[in-house]
Amino acid sequence: MSLKLARTVADAVLFEGYLLYPYRSTSSKNRVRWQFGVLGPQGAAQASLGEESVMSSQCLLRDGSADGRVTVHLRFLQLQRRCVEQATDDPERFEPVEQLSSGARTWLSWDEAVEQEVELASCQLTALAQQHRELPVSVAGGTDVETLVDDAGTTVGRILRRRRPIEAVVSLGASPIDDLVQLSLQVENVAPAVSDKDEAIQLSLIGAHALLHAEGAQFVSLLEPPDEAVAAVAACTQHRCWPVMAGLPGDTDIVLVSPIILYDYPEVADQSAGALFDSTEIDEILTLRVMTLTDEEKAQARATDPRAAEIIDRCDSMSPEALAQLHGILRDPHAGMAAALPDVDLGTVDLRNAEPPSFGSADVPWWDPEEDASVHPDVDSVLIDGVAVSRGSTVRIHPSRRADAQDLFFAGQEARVSAVHSDVDGEIHVAVVLVDDPAADLHEWYGRFLYFAPEELEPLAPPPAGAHAPPHHRRETRS
Repeated sequence: MSLKLARTVADAVLFEGYLLYPYRSTSSKNRVRWQFGVLGPQGAAQASLGEESVMSSQCLLRDGSADGRVTVHLRFLQLQRRCVEQATDDPERFEPVEQLSSGARTWLSWDEAVEQEVELASCQLTALAQQHRELPVSVAGGTDVETLVDDAGTTVGRILRRRRPIEAVVSLGASPIDDLVQLSLQVENVAPAVSDKDEAIQLSLIGAHALLHAEGAQFVSLLEPPDEAVAAVAACTQHRCWPVMAGLPGDTDIVLVSPIILYDYPEVADQSAGALFDSTEIDEILTLRVMTLTDEEKAQARATDPRAAEIIDRCDSMSPEALAQLHGILRDPHAGMAAALPDVDLGTVDLRNAEPPSFGSADVPWWDPEEDASVHPDVDSVLIDGVAVSRGSTVRIHPSRRADAQDLFFAGQEARVSAVHSDVDGEIHVAVVLVDDPAADLHEWYGRFLYFAPEELEPLAPPPAGAHAPPHHRRETRS
């Protein structure tokens, strides 16, 4: 069940960006495809003909038994070139064309893709610790022929679907680290060098990712590790992919090694009626957009790809109830939580004359910084590792494991503190600008800061004596 649930998310990864709204081959956004998880042939990246041939990942397990095992499910798309050919006077000869129409039907030449999943041999962790294994992956090429006929049954053409063979090697190894097992995975496309981009993509693994299934062992989250595993997590390296926990929340037997940034236990929303190939969009918006297409545009989308035709047909047949479901769902954030209400003796309270609670004066609302005169971001300080950090201090940035992906770009960089803020929940936020940023002074003048929690910063130097805030054309406010 865990593996089946993980596949629903893995399928979204597999087809991310496969074909985008308006789902027509004539759309410019659909002329540049296959952006994620592409493993090109040997030397393709160096020759600027394709993507790198390797992706690799390391994850952690608790080996609960001597027979702990891991099975790798390698999943990717194999490009399938669809070539439309028109019939000629010679029944044995066909001519390639970009488009062929007959009656209400239209067929286009287009690049499709075939789903591939290769389940590799189950490997014992103790054996992998003694000797790494290399598991070959071979997917055959081939050609399929589909005859095209008109309403009268006369042959008007044919479709040739051609696939090039795929050759890859999956390398697995294991080593002990801090009472855990570090599992190393590498996937490499071993197709020989090519001479042009077209051939490179035909021999590539597209949307490549892996599902790792453990038996007799438990995976450890790299995003939310227990305290005792933090050092081991820091020792893991990733290249062009990232492992996240998959399945139901709390499951520890499945990891999805994804070329797209995900969180632990990603899931497809129950309200989603089907794939739209763009997981960063909202189903309702895309569905409504599809409904606005003209009949001619819908016909072009159907001719582009069978999967696009499924999207058009699904949106056209969607009931009002199904469409309303896409609009969202209201959830009670306190559902399932026991409400601890204090015992109050109402007899001691005169509710008729009770004053309402005060959160600010009539002239100054509660959210205005003037309401709390004790807050001074320009001079306030926060204690980090025993050092008082305030405006002018120099710090080094160490984004936490819960950081936004953009924050990770600033890891290890030096920054200058501009202000120390506290929000209404009592949390501290340190506003900084990067020391090496040529526009740092301009950002500070405008008040456009990067914000980090104190535990994400390492003090480097105290603020210089007499440091003061430069003039601002805005008033500092509480976060």
